[in-house]
Amino acid sequence: MHLSCAPSRPRPAAGYTLVELLIALLIALFLLAGLLTIVQSTRQTYNQQSSLAQLQDSERLASILMGDIIQAAGYFPSPTTNTSNSEFPAVGTFTGGQVIVGTQGAGTPGNTDTISVRFTPPTIITSDANVNTNLTVINCTGTADAVGTVYTNTFYVDGSGNLDCTLSINGVAQTPVQLIGGVQNLQIWYGVATQPASGNNVDTYLTAAEMTAANWGNVTAVKVRLTFANPLACQTAVVACSVTSEPALNYIERVVGVMAKTGVTT
Repeated sequence: MHLSCAPSRPRPAAGYTLVELLIALLIALFLLAGLLTIVQSTRQTYNQQSSLAQLQDSERLASILMGDIIQAAGYFPSPTTNTSNSEFPAVGTFTGGQVIVGTQGAGTPGNTDTISVRFTPPTIITSDANVNTNLTVINCTGTADAVGTVYTNTFYVDGSGNLDCTLSINGVAQTPVQLIGGVQNLQIWYGVATQPASGNNVDTYLTAAEMTAANWGNVTAVKVRLTFANPLACQTAVVACSVTSEPALNYIERVVGVMAKTGVTT
């Protein structure tokens, strides 16, 4: 028997065609684009929440700090032996006995309203060893005050949009301290009783420009409005300008009763 030794045909090489590779690449690019979109959206949401949290913290800090300082305006120890005139002598723009003074600005950073308040921390006398005898009033820089000293706390907004505080100790101004940023305006209204029958009840709120010399000694409450730049508004780099529902500015307002004036008069 004769056997043929004819060569066999080679098998085609196994693998993917060019069309299959292009389809796989297209699917991979589609999935990668979706992943990048999710990452970008998550990052944008995180930035928004962080900016909003920072704004809320700034508003809370400003409200608490300014509220506590204004509330303490005019305080001095031993009112049975001391008087407002003896504790708070005339200095700068303050007349004798005056504890609150302010100016009115144009409403732009570096030219906003200002407010200055004076108080004298109390002397704490106790025989209880568990009581902190160093406890006293906190000034606008966040430090504890020394007893028997007149502290003047001045709030204003500088040209960079920071809420600043200048502390004066017995009439000597200290280095200004930056408290918070992102502030566009500070507005102050002073609640006074213009009618004798009103007692210590506020019957009108006046700006600093509307106040008279007599009114400065009759301030019962102070209304504070702080305007902040809204970090969620479209003009910032955090959010795309397609977001048009957010206002450019955000403000908080608080009415603070002056401790030395509120309450029942006798």
